[in-house]
Amino acid sequence: MAKFTYTAKDKQGNTVKNVAEAESKQSLVAALQQKGMFIVNVKEQTSDERKANQQALNEAKKKAKRKPTQTPKKKDKKFKRKKVTLDDLLALSRQLATMLESGVSLVRSLNVIQSQVQSQLLSETLLTVKNDVERGATLSQALAKHPKVFDQFWVSLMEVGEASGTIPTVLNKLSFYMQQQASFRSTIISGIIYPAVLFGVCMGAVAFFALFVGPRFEKIFTSMNADLPWITSTLLDFFRFVKEKFLFITAGIIGVVFLFRRYIRTYNGRTQWEKFLFGLPQIGEVYSNIIVERFCSQMAILIDAGVPILYALDITERLVDNNTCALIVNNIKDDVKQGHMLVSPMEKSGFFPPMALQMILVGEETGELSKMLKHVATYYQDLVETFMKRFATVIEPFMLVFMGAVIGTIVTAMFLPMFNLSQLGGG
Repeated sequence: MAKFTYTAKDKQGNTVKNVAEAESKQSLVAALQQKGMFIVNVKEQTSDERKANQQALNEAKKKAKRKPTQTPKKKDKKFKRKKVTLDDLLALSRQLATMLESGVSLVRSLNVIQSQVQSQLLSETLLTVKNDVERGATLSQALAKHPKVFDQFWVSLMEVGEASGTIPTVLNKLSFYMQQQASFRSTIISGIIYPAVLFGVCMGAVAFFALFVGPRFEKIFTSMNADLPWITSTLLDFFRFVKEKFLFITAGIIGVVFLFRRYIRTYNGRTQWEKFLFGLPQIGEVYSNIIVERFCSQMAILIDAGVPILYALDITERLVDNNTCALIVNNIKDDVKQGHMLVSPMEKSGFFPPMALQMILVGEETGELSKMLKHVATYYQDLVETFMKRFATVIEPFMLVFMGAVIGTIVTAMFLPMFNLSQLGGG
């Protein structure tokens, strides 16, 4: 019996390296194929190799018997955050693409990046990914074990990059996509957060007057037996109610927000909330444009990377983050399986705007589908960004006027009785 060193792929695509005894090379290949394995390489060991392997095995046994020496503990690294942000993933894709293009091995690249990341979860994940790659797993297989950090979008693109040998190119496309999404998200958030801050400040001012200022004025007016104007009397009653029921009001607001968030996490709740948003004037149109942009940008990067269109639709259905659009994508996928063009079921859904349909139709007819999808995504991204900038410009003076009206009404109501000094003096 001779000993052979072989490398093979199992049914799950994992690489297996081992040593086996067989009468001949052909019998070993046949035995492995019967187990459903794909043979990559089989080599008979020489006498020197057998001696070296046996010596290595003996050394390993000796080391296992020795007591492990205590190594000095490394200082725990301080991380800026626990969770993984979009900026963390963007930096990872850029750094990994640059290092692989420079000829640095994958394991070493992962090791260097893992020591530099600012997210605790990403650091721990990359350490596990690096260990899996060292054991023979592919990068896509190692990433697939961490769906909370690397979604199916990452895994599928890595599979395409590994199959075509273009992982750095795919990573560059991925980083470009994430950079666009980060900029797009920042524009939307900045358009919403400023009015929200102004509204919060206004409500905080009302609460301050209700809890501290209003009761003092009420004591002054009561001690002077003043006949208060209706606006002052109404406002003091409101302040009194807020102060007495403050804890109940706060608990009620927190409870409503908590229950609402739990409800929209359910499938039915999320679907009903989406229908409500789509039905709002102006806001519904902008929300629809955001979903169309997300669908087109994800499809564009997947198809451009070489992912088959059906697989790209399947990935987009899971990542579009909108139940309404996901159901439409599922119907589109079923029609495409039956041989229809992509634009036909999209038009039938009634969800996609005519301009997007026409550009996608041109892309299918000319064989430039990914290019046209990019144009559509860019168009709707610019459309949404323009609206958010105009919205922020219009809402800013409106919110300032609103705050001025609220604060002005409170101040006027509090000081109006003082203008009639004779009345304050008791008549």
